[in-house]
Amino acid sequence: MMNRDNIEQHPLQPFLPTNTKVLFLGSFPPQQKRWCMPFFYPNYINDHWRITGEVFFKDKDHFVDTEHKTFRLDAIKAFLQEKGIGYYDTACAVRRLNANASDKFLEIVTPTDIPSLVHGLHQLRLIVTTGELATQTLCSSLKVTSMPKVNESMVIPSLSNIEQRQDVYLYRLPSSSRAYPLAFGKKAEAYRQMYIFAGIL
Repeated sequence: MMNRDNIEQHPLQPFLPTNTKVLFLGSFPPQQKRWCMPFFYPNYINDHWRITGEVFFKDKDHFVDTEHKTFRLDAIKAFLQEKGIGYYDTACAVRRLNANASDKFLEIVTPTDIPSLVHGLHQLRLIVTTGELATQTLCSSLKVTSMPKVNESMVIPSLSNIEQRQDVYLYRLPSSSRAYPLAFGKKAEAYRQMYIFAGIL
């Protein structure tokens, strides 16, 4: 058990292309000893970037550097810039109550200011969460009274029609963690449907 006074600040800057249409908001990055690259979804055994490769290129290894057991970060960033896909997390500071990456051992100290984060993202259509803690934190921060189920979406009233922007939706997807009990192909299809809904695919 770790010291409860040990507050961990978010180690990454938000990745927000000016044309962001889809914004992934997770909970908080895993410990850096689990990283294979300095970016979001940095754990080599997490399938987020494999799902992205499968959905857009029909090749789950499109962004994978198998030889070095990492991901091709330059290719990922260029792709995200082109498509308008952004990343950050729902917490800026946490206490890690156990030495692992599980959300159930994260205590959120400072939630992310979501309205400030998305200010100026005039093309934003979807905020995507893939875990219960991220979804709960976002809903609490934005005073949303109910959470969508996995593979469902709902309008976020407080972020919609701001600066004459179209409605912004919260879209919940299955986790890309291999601990989440769903076949890779079904996860990829869920993500594909989200990107179709967003108008990116």
